[in-house]
Amino acid sequence: MDWHTLLTRERLGKPVHSNDELGRSPFHKDHDRIIFSGAFRRLGRKTQVHPVSSNDHIHTRLTHSLEVSCVGRSLGMRVGEVLREALPEWCSPADLGMIVQSACLAHDIGNPPFGHSGEDAIRHWFHLAAERGWMDDMQESERLDFLNFEGNAQGFRVLTQLEYHQFDGGTRLTYATLGTYLKYPWSSRHAEALGYKKHKFGCYQSELPLLEQIATRLGLPQQCEQRWGRHPLVYLMEAADDICYGLIDLEDGLEMDLLDYAEVENLLLDLVGDDLPATYRQLGPRDSRRRKLAILRGKAIEHLTNAAAHAFVQQQEGLLAGALPGDLVEHMHGPAKRCVLHAKALAREKIFQDKRKTLHEIGAYTTLEILLNAFCGAALAQHQRGSLSFKNQRILDLLGSNAPHPEWPLYQAFLRMIDFIAGMTDSYATEMAREMTGRSSPV
Repeated sequence: MDWHTLLTRERLGKPVHSNDELGRSPFHKDHDRIIFSGAFRRLGRKTQVHPVSSNDHIHTRLTHSLEVSCVGRSLGMRVGEVLREALPEWCSPADLGMIVQSACLAHDIGNPPFGHSGEDAIRHWFHLAAERGWMDDMQESERLDFLNFEGNAQGFRVLTQLEYHQFDGGTRLTYATLGTYLKYPWSSRHAEALGYKKHKFGCYQSELPLLEQIATRLGLPQQCEQRWGRHPLVYLMEAADDICYGLIDLEDGLEMDLLDYAEVENLLLDLVGDDLPATYRQLGPRDSRRRKLAILRGKAIEHLTNAAAHAFVQQQEGLLAGALPGDLVEHMHGPAKRCVLHAKALAREKIFQDKRKTLHEIGAYTTLEILLNAFCGAALAQHQRGSLSFKNQRILDLLGSNAPHPEWPLYQAFLRMIDFIAGMTDSYATEMAREMTGRSSPV
């Protein structure tokens, strides 16, 4: 791969390159299109790790995405400064930062309500549907899309099909930004066979021609059928997510009294060593632990960002060859790598087992089962019988012009239902499921 091809300003769905505007490059336009999209706005009411809470300090998907984008921008700009001579003349280090920032903003845009619990609940429902023979009319490759349902693939569909120019390029982002978004540039047929991460894939069969087009324009190497190598900048987006996910989980854990301040402080101090900000040294016993942690966390993110940027530059040859094993965290220096891995382990042991989170996950299964039974059940009835009961017709009416047509294949009809359900916020999904079961809203 080479940077001139990887950083193209051409757009999906637009045959000619649009003229630059004063102070606004094509990559700035990508950023703005994502920010102003409805799918991005709805992340404000979607679970990050903990249920959307009355505690305003707990992160949602939106605040998480904004924080990841800030770290991603810093990573892109730092790498861009080092690689300046290798970049095409139209791409400055600031543009490189903007590409990574935009991909970071969009990295969770396809996540369904209730976070990863929602993803698992949708997969579970489709496994039951397959056992009942409801998906027998689909090809095996199409069934795999639903059986391995993945927010990254749904996000790719949102960006390239659903938002703005519907089924005509979607948000029409640059190929460079779409390539940086594509964390898993392969279809569901490789979701489990590769052993990379269970269920992980980046593209449904319906968007496979778009993935092939993007990979061709960017020069991503094809590794086998329906699988391409990753864009090098994906590793910066992924590192930004890992850095924020690791540290912010701990911050939320403190807010919910699931962790002791001392164990989080010691983890961060082990990373920053003597490089403590003057403001942290001046804190007294009357200062809140929230303020102390904010200052220490900022310094920790600075160290982790420097380590990730350094690892990227060191591994540039393997990145451009599409042959770098693992993620960027694995190639960071000892203290930085240890901090991220320790933070993730602490979250698994003490945060993910919280009873409130467990109840929320069970509720996600119940809510999504009700919605999937209703919407996919109506689509199946229309596909099998051609005519609809009054109830099923009213269910389809809720989708308006996005309702599937009777002559559509079942695969296409189910995708439309998933588009609707995955786009819901936690609160909207809960309220709709409650009303569908005939229960009135609480006063």
